[in-house]
Amino acid sequence: MPGAIFIGVKKMVRINGEMQNAANLTIAEYLEQAGYDSNRVVVERNLDIVAKGEYAAVRLSDGDNLEILCFVGGG
Repeated sequence: MPGAIFIGVKKMVRINGEMQNAANLTIAEYLEQAGYDSNRVVVERNLDIVAKGEYAAVRLSDGDNLEILCFVGGG
């Protein structure tokens, strides 16, 4: 709608299957806020793997799909 003003509309990101209000955060910011150790995860954004060196530069956008895979040691 041209000229329409939307007040209070949340920009949402689907993270591991759940909608979250994380748009405009970088991947690094989200990982820190959510308590992830960025050295022990792989992040997929919109079906593409994000290089760890880009976590601080890649900003999440409304409608993004993120999958965060955690590595677990064992033996």
